[in-house]
Amino acid sequence: MEELINRITAATGISDDVAREAIGIILNFLNKDGPADKMQLIFEALPGSAELVAAREAEGKKGGLLGGLGGMIPGMGAMGALNELTSAGLEMGQVQSVVRQLVGYAKEKAGDDAVDEVISSIPGLSQIV
Repeated sequence: MEELINRITAATGISDDVAREAIGIILNFLNKDGPADKMQLIFEALPGSAELVAAREAEGKKGGLLGGLGGMIPGMGAMGALNELTSAGLEMGQVQSVVRQLVGYAKEKAGDDAVDEVISSIPGLSQIV
């Protein structure tokens, strides 16, 4: 995970903590909307990633009614994730850079097929990546 965080901080100029939070937000979104079997491959290939997602899910359960709405409304997952990323202090260019770095790293570790299947299963995501 540290290698990925270092790549993201170098590419975006954000802090380690913000990079870690952004990774957790993105992986949590992908885990909710992507195919479970392919996400499991990604989690296994990225040590520490499942723990980041579990921590985000625990936070979401504490978030009350509004915190849980994004996961309940179809199509709100991407918008909710984008809102979380910008609330974490990322600008749109940084969001795109984080996503690209994360996807590239995941492809290196889990393979193109698993990552491409997750991306293609989420409408509109391939346009961002």
